[in-house]
Amino acid sequence: MKKIHDTPAAALSGLLFDGMTIMSGGFGLSGNPESLIPEIRASGVKNLTVISNNAGADGFGLWMLLQSRQVRKMISSYIGDNKLFEELYLSGELELELNPQGTLAERIRAGGASIPAFYTATGYGTVVAEGKPVEEFDGQMYVRETWLRADLAIVKAWRADPAGNLMFRKTARNFNPNMATAAKVTVAEVEEIVPEGTFDPDCIHTPGIFVDRIVLSTLNEKRIEKRTVRRKETV
Repeated sequence: MKKIHDTPAAALSGLLFDGMTIMSGGFGLSGNPESLIPEIRASGVKNLTVISNNAGADGFGLWMLLQSRQVRKMISSYIGDNKLFEELYLSGELELELNPQGTLAERIRAGGASIPAFYTATGYGTVVAEGKPVEEFDGQMYVRETWLRADLAIVKAWRADPAGNLMFRKTARNFNPNMATAAKVTVAEVEEIVPEGTFDPDCIHTPGIFVDRIVLSTLNEKRIEKRTVRRKETV
């Protein structure tokens, strides 16, 4: 089956519908599927539930879908400095399911591994545990969390081969690999498509069986959310 598509719009063709759930990779602004998100915005699809560590930053990433009011609910672990995210939530325009970061990652991994629920000590005794079953194991209380799965996962990788095997570069190997396993359809935008047989099998981060469509990135801005530097010391 041909997995390589010519444009981000073609890679998403026929996949988008109102009310769907989308997993979007990235950690801060690293590893964001920055070429696919604008195409989702352009499609006009609405009432989305989006699962992502955060929701981009001013003018970048998932912020675009918040700004166009296409997102109904965010399932996230970090709001950060996204003022639009904050405003929409506080005004009641956006529903938010806030997760501890490790719990979010494990819920996504569980979805990919067909594990419907698991227990974690994180969040016990806090608002995170409200309404959730708790159970005692070896004298400690644990909260039951459920898996996360999606209709579509959009991920950003460094390199892919025609079979859909993916390699991620450094921090971009964050939520992307797990999300690729936890959706009905996974679309990967990549910086480079290499010939079949290029990859050492031991260096593949996401096997091609989890990837349905591939497209070359049209945007590779890789914006830095916060730049922290120190002054050069003088002798």
